[in-house]
Amino acid sequence: MENPESAPILFEPIFQERVWGGRRLESAFGKKIPPGKSIGESWEIVDRAEAQSVVRQGHWCGRTLHQLWSEHRREIFGDDVPDTPRFPLLAKLLDAREKLSLQVHPSAEVAADLGGEPKTEAWYVAAADPGAELLFGLRCGTKRNDFADALRKGAVADLVHRLTIKTGETIFVPSGRLHAIGPGILIVEIQQNSDTTYRVFDWNRRDRDGRERELHLEQGMKSIAFDDFEPGVVRPEGELLVRCPEFTLEKWDLTAPRPALDRRGGALFFCLTGALEMASVQLRPGDFFLAPASAGDTPLAPLARFTTLLRVLLPTR
Repeated sequence: MENPESAPILFEPIFQERVWGGRRLESAFGKKIPPGKSIGESWEIVDRAEAQSVVRQGHWCGRTLHQLWSEHRREIFGDDVPDTPRFPLLAKLLDAREKLSLQVHPSAEVAADLGGEPKTEAWYVAAADPGAELLFGLRCGTKRNDFADALRKGAVADLVHRLTIKTGETIFVPSGRLHAIGPGILIVEIQQNSDTTYRVFDWNRRDRDGRERELHLEQGMKSIAFDDFEPGVVRPEGELLVRCPEFTLEKWDLTAPRPALDRRGGALFFCLTGALEMASVQLRPGDFFLAPASAGDTPLAPLARFTTLLRVLLPTR
């Protein structure tokens, strides 16, 4: 009999309606989106005062992520995770039916000055329409004063680097990097546990009530890294996509049973394609799950050809 405490932990998603969102999470990943809603984000793993992941099945059913982090940290997450009051990461799925605002997230130093939260993030491109692009970093030679002047004139997009992307690529977005996701892109996002975003331009777009969304020009100008010129996509090193102080992101091709954990501590996974099983629990594309530290050497076993996963490791002390 399987140990119930070795089973993967799955959570109920929290859907976020956005003016730029669509319904692709339904068709691509089987998410049960509310009828008539344009969903831009599905918060899959979150521990915030305003949004809380709840376990949907198994041994911990009904518990919140915050309860697991606060009351069962060692057995679920391991010995070497940071001593933070909340789970340190936030995992999302993003459906950009239309382009997002041009925005930036602050560094820790700037966030402390502005009263916000720092945010570094990584995106795995789960799907991208032909020709899909990001606005990503600044064009070479752009100066702070030129950018401020372009903001006033509504011509700021001319100073931002355009990056064409494809399905399967990875994008690293450190704090301070100006960015906007273009239309026709489906993203798996791993980020610091933060909801601080400073919009500097929103394409003169209006919401369903005819109102323009708030801009944060002063905060944005303080947050933008004005030496961040024309960054590109991540170049993977084997399975490793991103390693930064905030998290590690890997992509696995699961062709045979393999232990979920290779160090003392739990890990997050996202099933991209195929199907798999862990401790008699079947998992499919669109499932984010937590492999607890108590799982030990419990394997992930593929149930289909071309089973691919993302694995996320938490920061250590």
